[in-house]
Amino acid sequence: MLSARSLFQEIVDHDEAYRLFCSIAAGGEAQGGWENGRIAALIPEGRRDLAPKAARHGADEDKHGRIFRALLRRRGLEAATVPAAADYTMLLERRGIGLAHDRLRAATPLTEEDVITYLAHSRVTEQRASEQMRLLRKHFGDHPELGRAVRMISQDEDNHLAYCHEELLRLARDGRGRTIQRILRDCALAEIAVHRDVSLAVMDHMGRILGWPAPKAALLAVGIRLHYGYERLVGWRRMVSLRMPERRDALGGPVTEYA
Repeated sequence: MLSARSLFQEIVDHDEAYRLFCSIAAGGEAQGGWENGRIAALIPEGRRDLAPKAARHGADEDKHGRIFRALLRRRGLEAATVPAAADYTMLLERRGIGLAHDRLRAATPLTEEDVITYLAHSRVTEQRASEQMRLLRKHFGDHPELGRAVRMISQDEDNHLAYCHEELLRLARDGRGRTIQRILRDCALAEIAVHRDVSLAVMDHMGRILGWPAPKAALLAVGIRLHYGYERLVGWRRMVSLRMPERRDALGGPVTEYA
């Protein structure tokens, strides 16, 4: 029977598949750490209260990258090259979602709309990250090798999502609500397409590594496309709604370290 748990168990039990999974995750988290660090440095004077929170966001992402690299080392594995088709952050940038890396490398402070773009992009991608980590926590939160890492990263992703909700609502109260909703919708529709493409690419690589028979690979591909169809019709709306989180100022404290 195909299930999220059985598929991920296959990956965890196979060194080469596990190596690819951790390498993809580590690369994406490290990229997110750099992006948020640059954003923190470029926050405009009128929004400087966001700078330490963006810096904390970046530090968390850097920590997650280190965690995935540590998981590789514990197996005696080196990081694998991430296939271009499986590079989520790069593909999002190519679609014009979020702040372009050329913009982040410049020394010019961000504009108000840049800040909204950053937070909207983060609200959408952190929704995905939070959901994925909750799924892993459900099935592998007590795993002897992965459990602690999964629990910590899941908690951080929930904090990141709460932070985005709170800051976007604050900007909406300042009269930027229509701009926020427009950018959120654009981000969400692009993200679900990128997520579909990356999922297909990752499953294709995993299938070849694990020797999946053609019917199994085809069934998984159909499932990914059906999920995209659902998200394209109605599922994207969960990524654009805003509500005040139960936990306020979720990124107001220091980074929780992982040893």
